Amino acid sequence: MKLKLAIIFGVLIWILTNFITSLFNPIFNNNLPYVNILLPIILIIITAFFGTVYIRNIYENEVVEGIFLGIIFIIVYAILDSISFILPHARLFIPNYHFHITSMAIITLLTTTFLGYLAQMKIDLK
Repeated sequence: MKLKLAIIFGVLIWILTNFITSLFNPIFNNNLPYVNILLPIILIIITAFFGTVYIRNIYENEVVEGIFLGIIFIIVYAILDSISFILPHARLFIPNYHFHITSMAIITLLTTTFLGYLAQMKIDLK
């Protein structure tokens, strides 16, 4: 496992997810006030991109690498969320924060594990 690369990708995922969500959040909140679908979609797309870049150079135990990569991404995401949202305000800044972290962890772990599963498959396109 390339721990340094996984941590760097985890930080990039967190930065890009929060930046893109803050850009598109006013558009979606004004038009769809009761649906919060923006964060999961952006998280899946960005995690799939960086997970693919990481797993592309792994040639054995891809599923295990995908699981470990997902765990690293979750830890980095939770630490950066804690530093930026919880500690400065001494309260939960995001409403329903526990649901946010749980859903983010499930989405990230499923995405990276699925990427590892796809990486181990031998696909012959003719």
